[in-house]
Amino acid sequence: MMAQLTAEQVKEFALSTALDLVNIASMDRFEGAPPQADPRLIWPEARSCIMVARRIPRGVYRGIEEGTHWPNYTLYGYNKLNTWFRPKGTYETACFIEDHGWEAMPIYPGVPECEPSHPKVRPDRPAANVVPAIRIAAVAAGMGEIGWSKVFLTPQFGPRQRLGMILTDAELEPDPLFEGQVCDRCMACVGACPGAIPHQRDNKVVQIQLAGRTIEWADVDMGICTATHHGMNKEVSPFLAKDFPGLRMNIREQNLTEEEAYKLTHSIALASWRRTAEFPSGAVVDFYKMLTGSIGYFALCGAVGCVRTCMDHLERTGRVGNNFQQPFRRKKMWRLAYDAR
Repeated sequence: MMAQLTAEQVKEFALSTALDLVNIASMDRFEGAPPQADPRLIWPEARSCIMVARRIPRGVYRGIEEGTHWPNYTLYGYNKLNTWFRPKGTYETACFIEDHGWEAMPIYPGVPECEPSHPKVRPDRPAANVVPAIRIAAVAAGMGEIGWSKVFLTPQFGPRQRLGMILTDAELEPDPLFEGQVCDRCMACVGACPGAIPHQRDNKVVQIQLAGRTIEWADVDMGICTATHHGMNKEVSPFLAKDFPGLRMNIREQNLTEEEAYKLTHSIALASWRRTAEFPSGAVVDFYKMLTGSIGYFALCGAVGCVRTCMDHLERTGRVGNNFQQPFRRKKMWRLAYDAR
């Protein structure tokens, strides 16, 4: 006989693993999802989608905000948070569900639009890999909303969290859809972002239907976003400015796909930043490893518009619950000059 398992038990255990948010969606809320992003096609017998999140500490952004320290965001706010700190609780929660006799499938939050095409292995199923859209799934679970910048927002932390997913054949009571509003369409993210987020007046909008609602966000230029995020933008990367003083390529003027931008930026990293450098102390280190914390990944723009500027605005206007003694942005935001000569 299978042990009883309730939504409350799952949530209580997940929160005990240091996860910060846990919400549940019923699988019918994914009706109409594109086949390559529909979690029901990963596991047709699943009955519940459990969405979890772990916060990004606000202090993780302090070094980049000051313009003095970069590795923390890559480690504690992005890569390691997505690949170790948050997945640890996701894994333990999946094991807790299986201890009660129900199967549980933790899913890594990939990027559906970057998944290459593969041959089908079953004629009645999509080709591998089906990758759920993690932010849309979080909306389906009632955790929050997708902001104008395409970043997921919660009433607790605004843009400061990383998301995870567990599918299970346990039928758990779903949470209601989020009825509030975190994003007020202030467009502060647009002005701070180096060219990737269009203004609302440009009418570049993505719309989907979910659980009887229209969900929308800005049609972000993911080529510019990816190139900037990985350091190929002189407005936000002092490392690029130092290593390529003669480079005159303005990222805002490029027409790159997300994949092309990723290849370009990582080619730069491998060619230039992955080298040893001698410091005044006499130490010789691999600069790329120092910058990335030895994880082979780097996030250099520090989410200047979509997270830092957004959270500063949401905190100042009282739109999030996690409050602080001092405002986040305490001086004028820095921006490197782009020399187009």
